[in-house]
Amino acid sequence: MSTPVPARLRSFAPVARADARVLVLGSMPGAASLAAAEYYAHPRNAFWPIMGALFGAGPARPYAERLQRLSAAGIALWDVIAACERDGSLDSAIAPDSVEPNDFARLFRDCPHIAHVFFNGTAAETAFRRHVRGRIALPALRLTRLPSTSPAHAARGFDAKLAAWQVVREAATAAGHALAA
Repeated sequence: MSTPVPARLRSFAPVARADARVLVLGSMPGAASLAAAEYYAHPRNAFWPIMGALFGAGPARPYAERLQRLSAAGIALWDVIAACERDGSLDSAIAPDSVEPNDFARLFRDCPHIAHVFFNGTAAETAFRRHVRGRIALPALRLTRLPSTSPAHAARGFDAKLAAWQVVREAATAAGHALAA
Protein backbone atom coordinates (compact mmCIF):
# COMPACT_ATOMS: atom_id res chain seq x y z
CA MET A 1 0.00 0.00 0.00
CA SER A 2 1.53 3.31 -1.06
CA THR A 3 1.31 6.58 0.78
CA PRO A 4 -0.74 9.20 -1.11
CA VAL A 5 1.27 12.11 -2.48
CA PRO A 6 0.20 15.46 -0.99
CA ALA A 7 -1.45 17.88 -3.37
CA ARG A 8 0.68 20.57 -5.04
CA LEU A 9 -0.73 23.85 -3.75
CA ARG A 10 -0.27 27.33 -5.22
CA SER A 11 -0.33 30.57 -3.29
CA PHE A 12 -1.86 33.89 -4.35
CA ALA A 13 -0.47 36.87 -6.19
CA PRO A 14 0.81 39.64 -3.96
CA VAL A 15 -1.49 42.43 -2.86
CA ALA A 16 0.94 45.28 -3.36
CA ARG A 17 0.95 48.75 -4.85
CA ALA A 18 4.16 50.35 -6.08
CA ASP A 19 4.05 52.76 -3.12
CA ALA A 20 3.91 49.97 -0.49
CA ARG A 21 6.22 50.61 2.46
CA VAL A 22 5.54 47.59 4.64
CA LEU A 23 5.24 43.92 3.64
CA VAL A 24 3.40 41.34 5.76
CA LEU A 25 4.42 37.80 4.86
CA GLY A 26 2.72 34.56 5.72
CA SER A 27 4.17 31.17 4.92
CA MET A 28 1.53 29.54 2.68
CA PRO A 29 -2.27 29.96 2.70
CA GLY A 30 -4.19 27.34 4.63
CA ALA A 31 -6.98 25.20 3.23
CA ALA A 32 -9.74 27.71 4.13
CA SER A 33 -7.85 30.55 2.45
CA LEU A 34 -7.13 28.51 -0.68
CA ALA A 35 -10.77 27.43 -0.91
CA ALA A 36 -11.99 31.04 -0.53
CA ALA A 37 -9.15 32.49 -2.67
CA GLU A 38 -8.59 35.07 0.09
CA TYR A 39 -5.73 35.79 2.43
CA TYR A 40 -6.44 34.72 6.04
CA ALA A 41 -9.92 33.36 5.33
CA HIS A 42 -10.17 30.98 8.29
CA PRO A 43 -12.89 32.48 10.50
CA ARG A 44 -10.80 32.04 13.67
CA ASN A 45 -7.64 33.59 12.23
CA ALA A 46 -6.95 36.84 14.08
CA PHE A 47 -5.37 38.62 11.08
CA TRP A 48 -8.44 40.53 9.87
CA PRO A 49 -9.66 41.46 13.37
CA ILE A 50 -6.16 42.83 14.05
CA MET A 51 -6.13 44.70 10.73
CA GLY A 52 -9.56 46.05 11.67
CA ALA A 53 -8.21 47.46 14.92
CA LEU A 54 -5.09 48.89 13.25
CA PHE A 55 -6.34 50.07 9.84
CA GLY A 56 -10.13 49.79 9.79
CA ALA A 57 -9.82 46.67 7.60
CA GLY A 58 -11.84 44.31 9.78
CA PRO A 59 -13.66 41.13 8.75
CA ALA A 60 -17.07 42.85 8.61
CA ARG A 61 -15.92 44.75 5.50
CA PRO A 62 -15.95 43.11 2.07
CA TYR A 63 -12.64 41.43 1.24
CA ALA A 64 -11.82 43.84 -1.62
CA GLU A 65 -12.36 46.81 0.68
CA ARG A 66 -10.09 45.31 3.34
CA LEU A 67 -7.34 44.90 0.76
CA GLN A 68 -7.86 48.46 -0.48
CA ARG A 69 -7.58 49.85 3.06
CA LEU A 70 -4.34 48.01 3.68
CA SER A 71 -2.94 49.13 0.32
CA ALA A 72 -3.89 52.75 1.06
CA ALA A 73 -2.01 52.45 4.37
CA GLY A 74 1.13 51.30 2.54
CA ILE A 75 0.76 47.64 3.51
CA ALA A 76 1.48 44.81 1.06
CA LEU A 77 0.48 41.17 1.66
CA TRP A 78 2.06 38.03 0.32
CA ASP A 79 3.37 34.62 1.29
CA VAL A 80 6.92 33.34 1.19
CA ILE A 81 5.94 30.12 -0.55
CA ALA A 82 4.57 30.20 -4.11
CA ALA A 83 3.92 26.47 -4.27
CA CYS A 84 4.45 23.37 -2.17
CA GLU A 85 3.08 19.97 -1.33
CA ARG A 86 1.11 19.79 1.91
CA ASP A 87 -1.63 17.71 3.48
CA GLY A 88 -4.04 19.91 5.43
CA SER A 89 -3.29 23.44 6.59
CA LEU A 90 -0.42 23.17 9.06
CA ASP A 91 2.97 24.59 8.13
CA SER A 92 4.54 21.54 9.74
CA ALA A 93 2.87 19.39 7.03
CA ILE A 94 4.68 21.17 4.17
CA ALA A 95 7.02 18.79 2.38
CA PRO A 96 10.34 20.66 2.74
CA ASP A 97 11.77 19.55 -0.63
CA SER A 98 8.63 20.73 -2.44
CA VAL A 99 8.91 24.43 -1.51
CA GLU A 100 9.05 26.93 -4.37
CA PRO A 101 9.52 30.50 -3.09
CA ASN A 102 7.74 33.48 -4.55
CA ASP A 103 9.60 35.92 -6.82
CA PHE A 104 10.85 38.44 -4.27
CA ALA A 105 13.35 40.00 -6.66
CA ARG A 106 10.41 41.13 -8.79
CA LEU A 107 8.36 42.26 -5.81
CA PHE A 108 11.12 44.46 -4.40
CA ARG A 109 11.84 45.84 -7.88
CA ASP A 110 8.14 46.66 -8.37
CA CYS A 111 7.72 48.02 -4.81
CA PRO A 112 11.00 49.88 -4.16
CA HIS A 113 9.75 51.68 -1.04
CA ILE A 114 9.30 48.54 1.07
CA ALA A 115 11.61 48.98 4.02
CA HIS A 116 10.08 46.72 6.65
CA VAL A 117 9.01 43.09 6.40
CA PHE A 118 6.83 41.58 9.10
CA PHE A 119 6.53 37.81 9.32
CA ASN A 120 3.19 36.39 10.42
CA GLY A 121 4.76 33.76 12.67
CA THR A 122 7.89 31.69 12.89
CA ALA A 123 7.16 29.49 9.86
CA ALA A 124 7.03 32.51 7.54
CA GLU A 125 10.31 33.87 8.91
CA THR A 126 12.01 30.47 8.69
CA ALA A 127 10.83 29.95 5.11
CA PHE A 128 12.06 33.42 4.10
CA ARG A 129 15.47 32.89 5.66
CA ARG A 130 15.79 29.41 4.15
CA HIS A 131 14.45 30.03 0.63
CA VAL A 132 14.89 33.76 -0.09
CA ARG A 133 17.49 35.53 2.03
CA GLY A 134 20.98 34.86 0.71
CA ARG A 135 19.64 33.59 -2.62
CA ILE A 136 18.76 36.96 -4.13
CA ALA A 137 19.99 40.49 -3.60
CA LEU A 138 17.66 42.16 -1.12
CA PRO A 139 17.26 45.86 -0.46
CA ALA A 140 18.01 47.17 3.03
CA LEU A 141 15.12 45.76 5.04
CA ARG A 142 14.08 45.58 8.66
CA LEU A 143 12.86 42.06 9.35
CA THR A 144 10.52 41.44 12.28
CA ARG A 145 8.77 38.26 13.36
CA LEU A 146 5.33 38.71 14.91
CA PRO A 147 3.19 36.13 16.69
CA SER A 148 1.18 34.08 14.24
CA THR A 149 -2.44 35.11 13.81
CA SER A 150 -3.35 31.49 13.04
CA PRO A 151 -5.89 29.77 15.26
CA ALA A 152 -3.29 26.99 15.61
CA HIS A 153 -1.15 29.48 17.57
CA ALA A 154 -3.25 29.62 20.70
CA ALA A 155 -0.38 30.38 23.09
CA ARG A 156 -1.27 34.09 22.91
CA GLY A 157 -4.74 35.52 23.09
CA PHE A 158 -6.13 38.19 20.79
CA ASP A 159 -5.16 41.14 23.03
CA ALA A 160 -1.54 40.00 23.24
CA LYS A 161 -1.38 39.46 19.48
CA LEU A 162 -2.92 42.88 18.83
CA ALA A 163 -0.40 44.52 21.16
CA ALA A 164 2.49 42.85 19.32
CA TRP A 165 1.09 43.77 15.90
CA GLN A 166 0.89 47.51 16.76
CA VAL A 167 4.40 47.79 15.29
CA VAL A 168 2.94 47.30 11.81
CA ARG A 169 0.89 50.48 12.12
CA GLU A 170 3.87 52.32 13.59
CA ALA A 171 6.13 51.20 10.72
CA ALA A 172 3.55 52.11 8.06
CA THR A 173 2.98 55.52 9.63
CA ALA A 174 6.68 56.27 10.05
CA ALA A 175 7.46 55.16 6.49
CA GLY A 176 4.59 57.25 5.15
CA HIS A 177 5.94 60.34 6.86
CA ALA A 178 9.42 59.65 5.47
CA LEU A 179 8.06 59.38 1.92
CA ALA A 180 6.10 62.61 2.29
CA ALA A 181 9.19 64.52 3.42
